[in-house]
Amino acid sequence: MKNTTELLGNWKELKGKLKQKYAMLTDDDMLLVEGKQEELMGRLQSKLGKSKEEMHEIINSL
Repeated sequence: MKNTTELLGNWKELKGKLKQKYAMLTDDDMLLVEGKQEELMGRLQSKLGKSKEEMHEIINSL
């Protein structure tokens, strides 16, 4: 998984790519507040039905 600084720095781009790939994601789903990365990952896992490892692969592949 990308480190927190890299994730935050590229968040707008990553958010757009995730929303294009998974249209069911809403702006509320994609809210990222510094220090809440694990909460966001849990929300994405639940909404997309993916494991933690699968979510890491998805994010790293974007």
